Amino acid sequence: MLRLAVLVSGGGTNLQAIIDQIRQGGITNAEIAAVISNNRGAYALERARENGIPGLCVSPKDYETREAFNQALLEAVRSVNPDLVVLAGCLVVIPKIMVDAYPNRIINIHPALIPSFCGTGYYGLKVHEAVLKRGVKVTGATVHFVDDGTDTGPILLQKAVEVREGDTPKVLQQRVMEEAEWKILPKAIDLIANGRVQIRDGIVHIV
Repeated sequence: MLRLAVLVSGGGTNLQAIIDQIRQGGITNAEIAAVISNNRGAYALERARENGIPGLCVSPKDYETREAFNQALLEAVRSVNPDLVVLAGCLVVIPKIMVDAYPNRIINIHPALIPSFCGTGYYGLKVHEAVLKRGVKVTGATVHFVDDGTDTGPILLQKAVEVREGDTPKVLQQRVMEEAEWKILPKAIDLIANGRVQIRDGIVHIV
């Protein structure tokens, strides 16, 4: 049984998608060991409570330095002994000490088709604002493994979403979540939980 530590900063809609798919059998051989947030007010923690999942908050506001926060975050993750760390709308920059502790065992969902609209500064609504400003006709979401860079790790799954005339950033954000994020993140977890993911020379192969 694959133990998941799910890191979330906000509402937790991707977390809910994971919970639902575990319950419905779309994800097998996996369980959520804990939900960890950097934000005490995150509704994701309420979702965890409602579903009987342990919830932890590690806020940078409680630490004098970023290094101290990074260490505390790593210790919180280690405390639940996860096999896989899932960044499900986590706005914290994952420190190198955590990447080193969990090589190829951290995945992230990004609301665009990497390598487009990714990297430093591209998060949340900012991604969708940039998509609309550039005028692309197709966007989507990407699940990738986390390495030392920003959105640079091996790509696991991607799904395209149409950009429509008259879209606003919020409307597009919702469509990307519904049509892509909530589908490919649970699928990625299921693939990993069932031993179907291999990484060779920086490329993901699904077997």
